[in-house]
Amino acid sequence: MMLGGFLLRWIFNAIAIYVTTRIVTGIRLPDIESVLIAALVLGLVNASIRWFFLVLTLPLNILTLGLFTLVVNALMLYVVAAVTPMQIDSFGAAFLGALLIAIISTFLSHLSGR
Repeated sequence: MMLGGFLLRWIFNAIAIYVTTRIVTGIRLPDIESVLIAALVLGLVNASIRWFFLVLTLPLNILTLGLFTLVVNALMLYVVAAVTPMQIDSFGAAFLGALLIAIISTFLSHLSGR
């Protein structure tokens, strides 16, 4: 059951990343295999180091009522781009991309009932 949930989240992230690369001109991936790799790495990054950055930036997050989390998400997207074929042109593109990925994957999760 746990493996099924992981696979479903991986697919949702892959769909979200693919859609984001089609909408945000500053984020590119060369092929579908790269999208799947980027989705896997994003899941691993979010599970492993994102919490550290959220704890580290907790005062800023409290001050901005949680909006600084969007900046942390954009930085995590840069980490993914550093180890995958993903190309990000600017911080604005990373910010918009992270926001769009979060919205799409959350929507898909709610649509599936997870």
